[in-house]
Amino acid sequence: MIFAAGTGSRLKDETQTKPKALVEVNGKTLLQNCIEKLKQVGVDEIVINVHHFASQIVNYLSENSNFGIKIHISDETDELLDTGGGLMRAKHFLKDEKHIFLHNVDIISEINLNEMMKFHIKSGALATVAVKNRETTRKLLFDSENSLSGWRNLATGEEIITRISHNHRELAFSGIHIIDYKLFELIKNTGKFSIFKAFLDLSDDYKITSFVHDNDSWLDVGKPETLEQARQLTFL
Repeated sequence: MIFAAGTGSRLKDETQTKPKALVEVNGKTLLQNCIEKLKQVGVDEIVINVHHFASQIVNYLSENSNFGIKIHISDETDELLDTGGGLMRAKHFLKDEKHIFLHNVDIISEINLNEMMKFHIKSGALATVAVKNRETTRKLLFDSENSLSGWRNLATGEEIITRISHNHRELAFSGIHIIDYKLFELIKNTGKFSIFKAFLDLSDDYKITSFVHDNDSWLDVGKPETLEQARQLTFL
């Protein structure tokens, strides 16, 4: 599933007349970049959620023959549901899948998704989140067994601890996860909510693990400065 429903408010100069998913970097839209990355690792069916300028995304996909892959549109034009609510809205499209990639549309990276999937399956985790040791104010916390144990806002001091540990490792989320379909049976949240609200609620009873990719090129291009940086990169 590609999360493409965001309003792209931080990119207001780029997203006043189009959705963030259709912002271009070096001749490709962010949406095309995500679709092609998923296709490269054998994904043959994708769900895309839409909200902001939704019809433009639908038309764009049609004009490009869905880039040669089966695509379902999960419509959130009535209400933007955040990642957790958006995932639950799309549940009926994903019911036949055991392991599901979730990819934010504004992430450009060289993360090896095949290796990430192998890691996820071997771990037996309910979910695996790509993470990187980088500077950011919001960090996920993992214990010595590499299980999600909490969340911390370094700017405000706010934190949520779900597993007690004497040595929490702080890592930054990279906008890509893999979930087991069993997650749908366990989530109790409804309406609009972050997937990490559900992850944290479940992390005391279920293993949610991290896939660390410190050596991979990675950018969140949802901000003007990183979008411009991406346009100067050669690995795209």
